[in-house]
Amino acid sequence: MSFRPRGSRGGASQAPKGYIPGLGRGAAGFVTQSDIGPATGRPKSATADDGDDAGAAAANSSSGTGSRAAELRAAKLAMQKMQKAQSTTAAAPTPFEEAPAGYVAGAGRGFGGSTHTNNDGPTGSSGPAMEGSLFSGKDEAQFDDDDDEADRIYNAIDERMSSKRRKHNNDGNNNSNNQSSSSAIGDQFRDLKEKLADVTEDEWAAIPDVGDNSLRHKQKRREDVFTPLTDSLLESRSKHNADASAGGQNALAGTAQVMDGTATSTAGFRTNLSGLAEARSTVMSMSLDKITSADSASGQTTVDPKGYLTSLSSTKIASAADVGDVNKARLLLKSVRDTNPKHAPGWIAAARVEEAAGKTAQARKLIMEGCEVCPDSEDVWLESARLHSQDQAKTILAAAARRMPNAVKIYLRAADLEHHDSTKKAVLRKALEANPNSVTLWKAAIELEDADDARVLLSVAVEKVPHSVEMWLALARLETYDNARKVLNKARKHLPTERAVWIAAAKLEESQNHGDMVDRIIDKAVRSLDKHDAVVTRAQWLKEAEAAEASGAPLTSAAIVKCTVGRGVDEEDRQRTWADDANASLSRNAVSTARAILAHSLSSFPTKRSLWLQAVDLERKHGTASSLDEVLAAASERLPRTEIFWLVRAKEKWLAGDVDTSRNILTEAFKANPDSEPVWLAAVKLEWETGEIERARVLLSRARERAPTARIFMKSALLERECKNPDVALDLLEQGLQKYPTFAKMHMMGGQICSEDLPKNKDSLDKARKFYQRGLQKCPNNVVLWCLASQLEERVADYSVGSASAGVTKARSLLELARLKNQKNPELWVEAIRLERRAGNDKLAISLMARALQEIPLSGLLLAENITTSPRVEQKSKSAAAIKRCPDDPRVITAVASLFAAERKNDKARKWFERAVVLNPDMGDSWAKLYAFELDAGTKETQDKVKERCISAEPTHGELWCKNVKAMSNRGKTVAENLDAVAQSLRDRMRLN
Repeated sequence: MSFRPRGSRGGASQAPKGYIPGLGRGAAGFVTQSDIGPATGRPKSATADDGDDAGAAAANSSSGTGSRAAELRAAKLAMQKMQKAQSTTAAAPTPFEEAPAGYVAGAGRGFGGSTHTNNDGPTGSSGPAMEGSLFSGKDEAQFDDDDDEADRIYNAIDERMSSKRRKHNNDGNNNSNNQSSSSAIGDQFRDLKEKLADVTEDEWAAIPDVGDNSLRHKQKRREDVFTPLTDSLLESRSKHNADASAGGQNALAGTAQVMDGTATSTAGFRTNLSGLAEARSTVMSMSLDKITSADSASGQTTVDPKGYLTSLSSTKIASAADVGDVNKARLLLKSVRDTNPKHAPGWIAAARVEEAAGKTAQARKLIMEGCEVCPDSEDVWLESARLHSQDQAKTILAAAARRMPNAVKIYLRAADLEHHDSTKKAVLRKALEANPNSVTLWKAAIELEDADDARVLLSVAVEKVPHSVEMWLALARLETYDNARKVLNKARKHLPTERAVWIAAAKLEESQNHGDMVDRIIDKAVRSLDKHDAVVTRAQWLKEAEAAEASGAPLTSAAIVKCTVGRGVDEEDRQRTWADDANASLSRNAVSTARAILAHSLSSFPTKRSLWLQAVDLERKHGTASSLDEVLAAASERLPRTEIFWLVRAKEKWLAGDVDTSRNILTEAFKANPDSEPVWLAAVKLEWETGEIERARVLLSRARERAPTARIFMKSALLERECKNPDVALDLLEQGLQKYPTFAKMHMMGGQICSEDLPKNKDSLDKARKFYQRGLQKCPNNVVLWCLASQLEERVADYSVGSASAGVTKARSLLELARLKNQKNPELWVEAIRLERRAGNDKLAISLMARALQEIPLSGLLLAENITTSPRVEQKSKSAAAIKRCPDDPRVITAVASLFAAERKNDKARKWFERAVVLNPDMGDSWAKLYAFELDAGTKETQDKVKERCISAEPTHGELWCKNVKAMSNRGKTVAENLDAVAQSLRDRMRLN
């Protein structure tokens, strides 16, 4: 702000003398102790230049004293000096007029001792304007000695407090200069606080919580230990209470509740334990009553003196809640008895409640009252007999029998109480006199008799109870054949709607080898039941047939099936329904019933190939050699153009050692099928396997003339190759390829003959390459052909043509070309991976495996190869991933089982191997690995069992299996021999690894 003289319009004039810029607007700073921290002095304000006025000097001289009052007084003295200076210079010329009386410079612009904060920090400042604003009218210019004394006292107190703080912070350092140089506590951690900005959220979350690690949590709390009091102490306490209660005083000053022999009382009062002995006596009596009532039926009470105390310790003592429940039940049942005294279940329930509560005598008393009130209730009398001893029970049951002579249960219970058969018979005969129509009594009486007496009783029983089928059938079983027929005829007249009588008659005739009568009886039974409107469903008849088979009557079962299997079946559903019925019966081990159903089906559908195959399978698994031959002969006769029945029959005869009969069967098959390739090949195989090579060669020559096929040419070349005639075999292959150029197996065989049977030179290599090249041109989608061609190129070093690395390169290029033409083929990927591993390129093999799994993630072959070739530490994780992708692939399951076997986890390995062979019984590799595992970890029994199962399965697939079986050295070997060879090769490989 600028000042102008009155009347002037030009620039700014000179400021008045003693003017302090900003002082009129309150430019006076101050500091507090909280701003600078403890044990530190106030920072001194910046000193003014040498040319400053007295106000600034006064401010500088007053700063840093530590007393606010002293600073204010110093400021006031400075203002007084300023006023004196102004009065001495009043006579000097000035552009302003003379100030009026009482004028205070800056007061008109609001100067009143306000504060101002500069860049250096808060500083205290004072000026002339403090007059009249802080002390409100008091003459502040005059100070006396008391004020100076007060200032000195305050300064001394401030200095002492500061020294104490310095001593505490600096450990006894009395140097006062450290107070101004030491920093605040907050400044000491400023760098650490700045670093908190770089802390991440995860690091914040990782900071542990502050736990309570005090000693009280580390010490283990001791459990309370209660020591039982001795009887002497309890007795003395009881006497003390008795003495205290003498003279009319009440021993129970508080409230005492006695439950189960124990006493509890409220706090602050004495406890009366005098009822302890009474409680023990009660428990003892309850235990004795329970033992007494435990054998009330026999009337004997036996107490084991050795184990009695032990049994007492295990006796359950009723609690207060149980006692309350018993009381409630008593009241409720008493109300029931009072309301309806003739209600027998009420009396029984009341007696059982008392029995459960251990009051056997009360229970007996109640039940006897019930017998008097409800004399016509069987249940009340039986309950009474149960609660009483044996002798008393007999008396009670005798009274009940007199009261209710038709009560069968009373007589049966009375017979059970007797210990001798004679007395039991007497009781039952007495009962039969009163109840001659009771089937239950007749059965009980007959069971006690021998065969002759039982026959007599049954003769009477069927007259008294003619409606009982069991009586008639039992009597028929005890009679002779003629008498049994008479009995069954009588039963049929009395029970015309009962099918069991007819079936029993059929079984009777079958037992006498009257097979023709069985069919007649069952047929008559069906018509008779229909005439009398007896409803018997088809399912019930089939169930009766299975029951007859189970009882040893297969003819009766077949007759039932023959007469009833077609009932209620639509014409168009008969074949399917009968096939399902046969399978259902076979699943329940009813072989004869299933055979009869199929026989009936074939009689209705004699040209159905599926039914004949089902019958052949049944006879092969459950029949005999003769029954199988009969079914095959009938099938061949019904379906002569179906080669399978001729071939199976001839094979069965050949396996049985009857080669001549097998030749005759094939001769008949030739007549029925002169141009059939399977029949020609079967005949060739028969002669080949029996060592008749010339006859096999002649048959193949005739087959090439009459029924030329690609397989016949291949078999001809295979025969010549086995006979060590490679040139003849190659000529036959060339002839076959001219007619059938797309038959890949002939290309493969030509390449194998040239590479394996001929001398290993460049000519043989060129011939083999020629066969493979022609095959790849004609059959570009045949994966095996590509693999054989790559394997040939890999072995070029064996033919002295090129280096091994060059061969590997050529084989790699062939496989890459094969993968381009056959996308997503796992066999080609596996062959490429194995090629790199054989060449020592493990990293490249791993890369190829990763690419293959990306392209074909669900290939069981690739996953199994990945498990087998991975390092041991990675096999478990890769096995788990493979099982998730292909849980039902036998190759993956076998790989996992092999892993378990390598870790000697035999039970798991056996379980997984079994799962693999069940998933695909045709996989020979699974059988071989299972057999190899059993050879190492199993027993002779398990090894033989695996071999038998493999022979019955006759596997034909599998990499190792086919490689071994198709080797020329293994031609003609059985399944068992091939299994041994493959398993031995696997064991040798495991030993090398």
